[in-house]
Amino acid sequence: MTNPATAQTSQKPVLVVDYGAQYAQLIARRVREANVYSEIVPHTLSTEQLLAKDPAAIILSGGPSSVYADGAPSVGADLFEAGVPVLGICYGFQAMAAALGGTVAQTGLREYGATEVTLVGEGRSILAATPAHHNAWMSHGDSVQQAPDGFDVLASTAGAPVAAFAYEEKCLYGVQWHPEVKHSDYGQQILENFLFNGAKLEANWTTGNIVEDQVERIREQVGTARAICGLSGGVDSAVAAALVQNAIGEQLTCVFVNHGLLREGEAEQVERDFVAATGAKLYVANEQDRFLSALDGVTDPETKRKIIGREFIRAFEAAEAAIVAEAADAGEPVRFLVQGTLYPDVVESGGGEGAANIKSHHNVGGLPEDMQFELVEPLRALFKDEVRAVGAQLGLPAEIVGRQPFPGPGLGIRIIGAVNEERLTLLRRADAIARAELTAAGLDNDVWQMPVVLLADVRSVGVQGDGRTYGHPVVLRPVSSEDAMTADWSRLPYDLLARISNRITNEVDGINRVVLDVTSKPPGTIEWE
Repeated sequence: MTNPATAQTSQKPVLVVDYGAQYAQLIARRVREANVYSEIVPHTLSTEQLLAKDPAAIILSGGPSSVYADGAPSVGADLFEAGVPVLGICYGFQAMAAALGGTVAQTGLREYGATEVTLVGEGRSILAATPAHHNAWMSHGDSVQQAPDGFDVLASTAGAPVAAFAYEEKCLYGVQWHPEVKHSDYGQQILENFLFNGAKLEANWTTGNIVEDQVERIREQVGTARAICGLSGGVDSAVAAALVQNAIGEQLTCVFVNHGLLREGEAEQVERDFVAATGAKLYVANEQDRFLSALDGVTDPETKRKIIGREFIRAFEAAEAAIVAEAADAGEPVRFLVQGTLYPDVVESGGGEGAANIKSHHNVGGLPEDMQFELVEPLRALFKDEVRAVGAQLGLPAEIVGRQPFPGPGLGIRIIGAVNEERLTLLRRADAIARAELTAAGLDNDVWQMPVVLLADVRSVGVQGDGRTYGHPVVLRPVSSEDAMTADWSRLPYDLLARISNRITNEVDGINRVVLDVTSKPPGTIEWE
């Protein structure tokens, strides 16, 4: 299998060096909100490796370590002599101070959560346009007691005499708190002060140049060869297909594999809406039996994901043979497979450099090693809302770009236990009711995603029609999020939850209990499997 290049843009990146912070992805997201391109890299990269990426600026993230602990991540002092603007955040701030000769110590004055920051002196630097006193989100035990030589102290707190500093001539800055989280007042202002006033960057990471950049890259990668793109019915694959078609036109054939794991009405929607919106060539492969046979009796979620990923590739290979055979003038062979892989998929699958493997994503960790296609992944560097913006730029209708996320493995990972047609039927009906009620309540745009999960290996006692029942529970998992990297459960109105529960238990024979998942991410993931 050919590994795609990780670089997805011609722009110089702002590198976010990940020291193990739960918010490293959020820092990258906030930088992009300022229309500046960013990438996450591991702290294990040397200064030479960091500079080889030709960064426009570098942000050192927070992390759980103490700078004095054995084996704690460190940063070389040579990085700060390279002429690249650097911002240290929390642990990154302390690591910068320690590397440059400042004093970092444990004082016993820990600060967690909302903390009042007091600005010091008149030179506000990256704290420009923020008030003399405001709240910031802290999470530290150690604190910087003395700034390195040449640095001006910008702010302090009760537990941190040096809570922010700056060395303007060298474009080096640091803050003890987390400006990337919304709990920090003026956090985005501080990040933008660094990007635009300190690093002197331009806000040029826009939907328009994303499309232009990717069209050029796709044409260069594919050349005169042909490509196929698998459509799942979701926004990611639809936008990826529209972007590639914009680049290579008739060289692309979209393949819709009906794997039998779709929600109610989805197959019809793909065949109708996508073709109407794009005019793309669409080949439909009805492969329900293939997938259900391969999944028969399988309960382990990682195994299910890998099976579904493997069978997708086999279905594509069969589709390729059929497409080429049907074309009298086949021309170049089909060499490329287009996928709607997103940046969160890469990071959570351990595909981001140094990232932990949270789950095997069907596009990242679930593909067979003997796959015959080269991958085209034009959305690999993007978050979900950026993908939606690209889709709108390409002219896709709101019905497609505004659709709630749905995983490629489909309902196969929303059934806890083995997958079969009977269980799929139960889940489809329950899911359709939940989606219909959410839409009727006008809350589609307020909820990022609402998986309905069937606990197929669990049965609960119920009473229906004056008789005892022994049916399956289903779980409602409504979540609110900006990019799926973090999420909180959505506080839906009680009357809406009651309607969904009453309809499912009344209308779906075999389900007698509806429960609500109120877990945030982290610690949970959005999907259960």
